[in-house]
Amino acid sequence: MKRICSLIVLIACLASVCEAGRIKDLATLEGSRDNQLVGYGLVVGLAGDGDSSSDVTLNSLANSMKNFGLTVDASTLRADNVAAVMITADIPPFAREGTRINVTASSIGDAESLQGGVLIKSSLMGADQQVYAVAQGPIQVGGFIGGAAGPGGATVQKNHPTVGMISNGAIVEREINMNVSDLGYVNWLLINPDYSTASRMAEAINEIYPHSTTALDSAAVKVAIPEIYVGREVDFISSIGAINVNPDTPARVVINERTGVIVATSEVRVSTVAISHGALTISITSNLNVSQPNAFSETAVTPSTETGVTEMAGGFKIINEFPTIQQVAAALNAVGVTTREMMSILQEMKSVGALQAELIIK
Repeated sequence: MKRICSLIVLIACLASVCEAGRIKDLATLEGSRDNQLVGYGLVVGLAGDGDSSSDVTLNSLANSMKNFGLTVDASTLRADNVAAVMITADIPPFAREGTRINVTASSIGDAESLQGGVLIKSSLMGADQQVYAVAQGPIQVGGFIGGAAGPGGATVQKNHPTVGMISNGAIVEREINMNVSDLGYVNWLLINPDYSTASRMAEAINEIYPHSTTALDSAAVKVAIPEIYVGREVDFISSIGAINVNPDTPARVVINERTGVIVATSEVRVSTVAISHGALTISITSNLNVSQPNAFSETAVTPSTETGVTEMAGGFKIINEFPTIQQVAAALNAVGVTTREMMSILQEMKSVGALQAELIIK
């Protein structure tokens, strides 16, 4: 029986040998974050790949012409070379006026491709409906669509030609205020909340700045700014971010059934368990037989169906208790199962309590 191969990924990082991470790689500062911007615009210059007859595109094109003193009836326009797009961008923290950011343009009509198009000046607004940036520039598309001309010509499409990017295509027009240390302290927010990691982070900071740090919960660590750093908060934050901390990794197994990927952390443990697996194959074959009766009779076609069932022998295999993920992976691979079967085995091991880890199925 033909089997479809899938990718198996087992990631193991032993806590005893895992390198420590810097605080600025494990956490972010409260009050210092990106903000999302969104806008609407038109992409022009498309080689007949634009929106066919969208009222939104035609009206937008007619309205944009009014900005140049031209009054045009929308019903007389064609949008073959124009596409209506939604524009999205993330403005980073502390972005000053004049800073350039990347933007993404996505078609909202029936345009076939944005390749070769140019986005005309469009405003980008935040959640408060204020304009924070203005975008304009040529679209960079990572895909294409093409094919033979004429009726019945085949087309070939790669990736998504209706989504494009403008590198440094927007200019920040309004700054967003960020307050990270105005109250005499800073809060570090863990990217992966964990009580052990938060406690270790507080201990590591207190070794350098005694009695200055408290772990508020699994996701936040509060650090008081010493008097010698008042007015030099940037230097203090920089020194805190360079401190190394050994993060704690929870015992977790993630299974993605759509892609066939299995990821396990180093803390996964397996209790002694017996596993039996087998395979059942059902094959159905349809045949068309020609029946030739007596002379002067019509030839008849008689269908026939053959069904076969093949079951592979199964047997119990004992998997002993293992203290490391490497030994767990070796034991499961020794059973000789496919990725799909391994997913089922892990789920059943969790149901009987033999898998000492959190099991996440996507």
